[in-house]
Amino acid sequence: MKKKNIIQSKSFDFALAIITLYKNLIEKKEFVISKQLLRSGTSIGANIEESLAGFSKKDFLYKMSISSKEARETRYWLRLLKHSELTSIDLDSYLRDIDQIINILTSIVKTTQERNS
Repeated sequence: MKKKNIIQSKSFDFALAIITLYKNLIEKKEFVISKQLLRSGTSIGANIEESLAGFSKKDFLYKMSISSKEARETRYWLRLLKHSELTSIDLDSYLRDIDQIINILTSIVKTTQERNS
């Protein structure tokens, strides 16, 4: 039986949550930031999936690094939405989740870089 991959499942669950948030934002007529958030928030998991099928450690590291960058971009859009008060939706749980994903990705990238040095 295959061991559960924490970052893979967390990023997938987060992408589903972002899709739901996107739908809610569209209903409230927020079209610009919501689209950016949808793109970056779902890209995290897509790049993680690609990294798991990487041809080499270098390929794995590259895709995980992109995931980390997308996660940081997602945090930016969430913070911007929260502080601009464009919506009354509570974004704190999304911000907690993305911080956790960023921490895991940072650890994966650093550990992989150290092992490849």
